[in-house]
Amino acid sequence: MAPVPPGIRLLVSFDRNQWYKALTFILTFLLYTSFHLSRKPISIVKSELHKNCSPVSELSTVSSSSQQASLPSLHTDMDCSWKPFDKRNYKQLLGAMDYSFLCAYAVGMYLSGIIGERLPIRLYLTVGMLTSGLFTCLFGLGYIYNIHSLGFYISVQVANGLVQTTGWPSVVTCIGNWFGKGRLGLIMGVWNSHTSVGNILGSLIAGYWVSSNWGMSFIIPGIIIAAMGIVCFLFLIEHPNDLQNISPCNNLPTQSWNQINGHTELYLQYKDKKTQSCDTELLLPRDKVCVAVQPVVVVKSESAPSAISFMGALQIPGVIEFSLCLLFAKLVSYTFLFWLPLYITKAAHLDAKRAGDLSTLFDVGGIVGGILAGVISDRKGKRATTCAVMLLLAAPTLYGFSMISEFGLGPTIIMLLVCGGLVNGPYALITTAVSADLGTHKSLKGNARALSTVTAIIDGTGSVGAALGPLLAGLLSAGGWDQVFYMLMAADFCALLLLLRLVKKELDSTKSHPISTVELKEH
Repeated sequence: MAPVPPGIRLLVSFDRNQWYKALTFILTFLLYTSFHLSRKPISIVKSELHKNCSPVSELSTVSSSSQQASLPSLHTDMDCSWKPFDKRNYKQLLGAMDYSFLCAYAVGMYLSGIIGERLPIRLYLTVGMLTSGLFTCLFGLGYIYNIHSLGFYISVQVANGLVQTTGWPSVVTCIGNWFGKGRLGLIMGVWNSHTSVGNILGSLIAGYWVSSNWGMSFIIPGIIIAAMGIVCFLFLIEHPNDLQNISPCNNLPTQSWNQINGHTELYLQYKDKKTQSCDTELLLPRDKVCVAVQPVVVVKSESAPSAISFMGALQIPGVIEFSLCLLFAKLVSYTFLFWLPLYITKAAHLDAKRAGDLSTLFDVGGIVGGILAGVISDRKGKRATTCAVMLLLAAPTLYGFSMISEFGLGPTIIMLLVCGGLVNGPYALITTAVSADLGTHKSLKGNARALSTVTAIIDGTGSVGAALGPLLAGLLSAGGWDQVFYMLMAADFCALLLLLRLVKKELDSTKSHPISTVELKEH
C-alpha cells in the first residue's frame, strides 16, 4: 500500500488536536459549572431559612382549630423560620455559615495548587467532585431529617469548602496545557462564563424547590456535581502529551536515563532492531502507515523541571499585585453571590423564587463582562489596564445599585446587567487569562508545572476576600444595606489602587514601543 503523503498526515494530526482541544474546553467548562451550581443554592435558601413571621403568625392564630384537625406534617407554616436561624441575629448566623465555607476554601486553596502539581489532575479532580457532591447533599439532608444544629451546618460547609478547592487549579491547569497564549483573553473570557452559567442554573434549581422542600435545592446540585466527577474520571485528558501514551505501534522504545559528565542522557532502545520504530498517527490504522526512524539519543543539560515552591511563585512579577487586587475584587463578587437574592427580597419586596430568578441577570451581565474584558485585553495587550478601567466604572454603578428599591422593574434589570458585567469582568480576567499568563511567565523558563501553584496562590488570596465579604455583609446589614454598599465601593477602590503600578508599567511600555503580542509583560 502506498504511503500516506505528509500533508495528509499533518491534516489528520491537526484535526485530531483541534478535536481534543474542543473536548477539553467543553468538558472543563461543564466541570466547573457544576462546582458553582452547587455553591449557589445557599444564597437562594437564606430567605427561606429566615422569613417574615408576622403574616404567618396572624394566619396561624385565625386557623389554629383547622390545623389541629389536620394530620401533622414534618414542616408546617407555623415553622416560620428554620431553627437556629429564627433568632434576631439571623444575618450574623447566615454570614458565619458563609464565612465557614469561604474561609475553609481560602485556606485549602493554597494547599490545593501545591498538591495538584504532584498528583494526577484527573484523579484529584474526580475525588474532589465526588466528596463535594456528598457534602452538598448532606446540607440538604438537614431539612429531610429535621436537623436544627448550627454546628452541623457549619461543619458541612467547612468540609465542602476544603474539597471544592480541588476544582479551580485543576481546570485552569488543564485549559492552560491545551491552549497557548494567542487570544487567550477571548478564550478564557468565553470559558470563564461557566461561573455565571453555574450560578444561573443553581439559582433556577434552588428556586424551583425552595418554597416546598429547600433540602432538594442542595441534594439535586450535589447529585449533579458527583455525576460530573464520574464524567471527569472517564473522559478528561490532562495534557496533549498524554495522547502519546496511546500508540498504535507495537515496537515502542524503552527509555533509560544515565548521568554522564554532569549531564543527563536519554537512550531509546527498540525491541526489534529490524523495524526499529514507527511514527503512526493516532487516527490511522496501526498496520498501514509506519515511518522508520533511527535510534535517538537526547542530551539534556538539566533534569526535568520540578514543581515550583510557594516562595518561588510569589517572586514571579505581577503575582503579588494581581493576588491582592483579586482579594478585593472577589470580596465584591462573592458578596453579591451570597447576599443578592436576600437583598432583592427585602428591598424589592419579592418572594424567594422571584428574587432568585431576578438575581440571575447579575450573572448574565457577568458573562458579557468577562468576555468583553478578555477581548479588550487581547487587542490592547494590557490586562491590568483593562481591569483598572472596569473597576473605576464599577464604583458609581454600585452606588446606583444601592438605590434599587426606588427603581421600577426596567431600570432594575439594566442595573443588574451593568453591575454584573463591571463587577465580574476584572474578577474573571484575573482568575483566568492573567493566571495563565503568570503561570507560564518567561521567568519560569518553560516550567509549565508552576501553573497550578500560581493559579492557587492568586485564587486563594482572592478567596480570603470572598470569605470576608459575605461575613462583613452579614454584620453591616444589621445597620442598613447602605453600609454594605459603602463597604463594597471601598473594596472596589482598594482593588483599583493595587493595580496602579502595573497600569503605569503597561502605559510606559506602550509609549516606548508598540505591543504586538498579548503576552503579559514583565513588571
